[in-house]
Amino acid sequence: MQEVTATSRHYVDRLFHPDPQKVLQGVMLLYLLQQGSSSSELRTEECAVVLGSLAMGTENNIKSLVDCHIIPALLQGLVCPDLIFIEACLRCLRTVFISPVTPVQLLYTDPTVIPHLMSLMSRSPRTQDYITQVFSHCCQSPEHQTVLFNHGAIQNIAPMLISPSYKVRMQALKCFSVLAYENTQVSMTLVNVLVDGDVLYQVFVRMMQRDRPIEMQLTAAKCLTYMCRAGAIRTDDRCIVLKTLPCLVRMCSKERLLEERVEGAETLAYLMEPDVELQRIASVTDHLVAMLADYFKYPSSVSAITDIKRVRHWTIFGVT
Repeated sequence: MQEVTATSRHYVDRLFHPDPQKVLQGVMLLYLLQQGSSSSELRTEECAVVLGSLAMGTENNIKSLVDCHIIPALLQGLVCPDLIFIEACLRCLRTVFISPVTPVQLLYTDPTVIPHLMSLMSRSPRTQDYITQVFSHCCQSPEHQTVLFNHGAIQNIAPMLISPSYKVRMQALKCFSVLAYENTQVSMTLVNVLVDGDVLYQVFVRMMQRDRPIEMQLTAAKCLTYMCRAGAIRTDDRCIVLKTLPCLVRMCSKERLLEERVEGAETLAYLMEPDVELQRIASVTDHLVAMLADYFKYPSSVSAITDIKRVRHWTIFGVT
């Protein structure tokens, strides 16, 4: 193991080498990764972990690894019974897939991949964390939503919302937000899902409470917003009028970070867009119009594109 660790450091040291060829030498690890005759320690430490480190380098590193077929090699590793090796492969897969240079369609090429990933989710908190991150990033179209839905994404992810791990709960929440976005089938199903005896949307409501982390409040509000816009929850439902809308208004407060304020305002605008009564309620809630007007007082370092997006969303309030 000392030799393995020393060699791992040797490869990691090359991550910042100015010569791209030095970095690409790490690709030789793909061969060892796929050798069932290699020891579990070697395959984990020397291959999956180091390849994961390479994937955390530049986008060129990731593109080179993808071109060398790292994804099929890592997916092959997931059939191994060794949980530590599976987790190392999933960690690397997560890093590769969340890169903008990796085509998300590669996750859907082999129809056996999604069901196998679903079967691995309950193995450990790490498998839950990594797999839901992959699903969240790679769910970018109605077709992707349908594939994940048909393979039991809701049933597999719902129990994660009460996990003792905050990271796991957040990744599950983020995954539900991308699954429900403009998807009636998913949203109507979510309304009837039970989690530890509670209906799922009530779990989302609890996650919006003021004592929860802002990230959790905002993501839970997005889930309920998307379910409402998809027709699964009425716009006059108490969980929308008394919980979701006020939560999103809080996100627009000047005490919040700029990114949180922008995301909160965009989600709020999306929630209210088709409903005049929600617009009326929001406009008189906690000085919202004045808070939104303050957005235009930020320095010009904020991108013009972002400012244009704000103007488009906020014109429903008459803020110009």
